[in-house]
Amino acid sequence: MAAVGIVGAAAILAAALAGAGAAAVVSQRLASAADAGALAAADAASGAVPGAPCERAAEVAGTFGGVIEACELDELIATVTVSMRLGPVTAQATARAGPPP
Repeated sequence: MAAVGIVGAAAILAAALAGAGAAAVVSQRLASAADAGALAAADAASGAVPGAPCERAAEVAGTFGGVIEACELDELIATVTVSMRLGPVTAQATARAGPPP
């Protein structure tokens, strides 16, 4: 009986650690998608790359599996919010990019 309890507890612990690991991976992908999207939008706004800034941000964030929730431009400074789903939870990250002051 004790062995069954120990195996059950180990299985629950393994499942919890796997969930935490998946959340950490999604968090890093989400941050990367927001950063890359903001940089792409700022580059497009400055004319360094062709295209509309928010469309470029959506294209780049999509390669990470993210979806653009908001894209704002203040002259050459781009602020991009990206979301990503992890099971029943939707996480968001925001990043800003632009020329140095």
